[in-house]
Amino acid sequence: MSTENEGNEVPQAPSAPPVPMASPATSPQGSNPGGNESTAPLPPVPQDAPATAGSQPGQASTPHTSGPSASGPAPDGSWPPPPPANPPYGEGAAYGGGAPYGDGGAGADGGFGAGGAAGMGGADGWGASYQQPAPKPRSGRGGLVAAVLVAALVAGGLGGGLGYTLAKDNDSSGSTTVSASDGSAAQVRRAPGTIANVAAKALPSTVTIEAESTNGEGGTGTGFVFDTQGHIVTNNHVVADALDGGKLTATFPNGRKYDAEVVGHAQGYDVAVIKLKNPPTDLKPLALGDSDKVAVGDETIAIGAPFGLSNTVTTGIISAKNRPVASSDGSSTSKASYMSALQTDASINPGNSGGPLLDASGAVIGINSAIQSTSSGGFGSGQSGSIGLGFAIPINQAKYVAQQLIKTGKPVYAKIGASVSLEDSTGGAKITDQGAAGSAPVESGGPADKAGLKPGDVITKLDDMVIDSGPTLIGDIWTHKPGDKVTITYKRGGQEHTTELTLGSRAGDN
Repeated sequence: MSTENEGNEVPQAPSAPPVPMASPATSPQGSNPGGNESTAPLPPVPQDAPATAGSQPGQASTPHTSGPSASGPAPDGSWPPPPPANPPYGEGAAYGGGAPYGDGGAGADGGFGAGGAAGMGGADGWGASYQQPAPKPRSGRGGLVAAVLVAALVAGGLGGGLGYTLAKDNDSSGSTTVSASDGSAAQVRRAPGTIANVAAKALPSTVTIEAESTNGEGGTGTGFVFDTQGHIVTNNHVVADALDGGKLTATFPNGRKYDAEVVGHAQGYDVAVIKLKNPPTDLKPLALGDSDKVAVGDETIAIGAPFGLSNTVTTGIISAKNRPVASSDGSSTSKASYMSALQTDASINPGNSGGPLLDASGAVIGINSAIQSTSSGGFGSGQSGSIGLGFAIPINQAKYVAQQLIKTGKPVYAKIGASVSLEDSTGGAKITDQGAAGSAPVESGGPADKAGLKPGDVITKLDDMVIDSGPTLIGDIWTHKPGDKVTITYKRGGQEHTTELTLGSRAGDN
């Protein structure tokens, strides 16, 4: 969930995405990212080293790819370990109470209008933080890779010295190892449905997106090919820095880089569509699956550029469905995005934003958009790595939004025409006594008004979906299209009632 502008500074990443080893028909993507870095010399082999001397496996020190710097204090080795700094997901989390959400913009505290633009009050956003784009470094991106290479060379030198000593001392014993011939290695085939096969087919249709604002700030995210005309689907927060005159580029795994422009963006859905300038003629759109048919336990494959490391593939499962999530970057000026998300434990990090979440057949079932954070600074805030709680926008919703953006350039939101509270109630979504910016809490002549809903009513179900809060209601409403008929269950004066409601529509984010 992040625009990847949260908190902690991340290690620098290479300026050009590495070419996957198994990527078919790809060409080199440029010079070695760490080629300009000096490397540590290999340690000499001790003349009197005993045959059993050498470093033990796992003792070579390598830099961390996320989290605190390696030069910081050592971890606490006591047992049991200290408790986490923040409560687990869903415990003690604030819904951003007092944040306005009104039809037509932000306004009075406590309001949440079912058709308006979201606004988060304070830094502690409800649900989770954006799975942000990797921040754009101010200098070259070779640092992380160079450090890794140095550590590898040092470890390789130690291992080489040990191997030489053992070989010299046991020269007469002969080798018992068997090596595969080059011919047999070349015959390896990945069966259809394997992760390697799915990744090999999907990678050529994913891109690493770099967005840069007019003042030079920006970040790195991911996108995937939507059609043969050059449209790329990603997150709104990935391209946000390139709006209003910024620069946008998309780089394929084979190194081809294209300038791009934003066709349309939907802040509330956190979906955006960009288009390549002078797109190639050999684009292969990724197949879109059916997110409604996804089951808990299904395998997932995520592709992205975590911390700028392009073309990274990770795997996991669907951990939950219809998870209500409101995501933002945690700043006081940030507006939240709402989704009824697919939850996955596939490892996704800042930079995976906008990338595809695939099923076992390689079909896109979601857009990776948000992560739960455990870093200090409040629930859902701060920049941290994967803890196995990632959230993706279901592709059925994202497909509808993308088609609207390509067609008109503006998002279209379903709405009920009522302002509901964002406070953590767990009892339902309460229609407020006052709307945003002093407007009526129930829009006159709107869907809620026609259905008989009034201020003070507490909505507890939408069709079969249990509603425990205002954000949950909005996330579920936005999985529907304007004109859909839904059944609303609500409480008034302690009595439960049901009513039929036809969803209205609102165009644009303002």
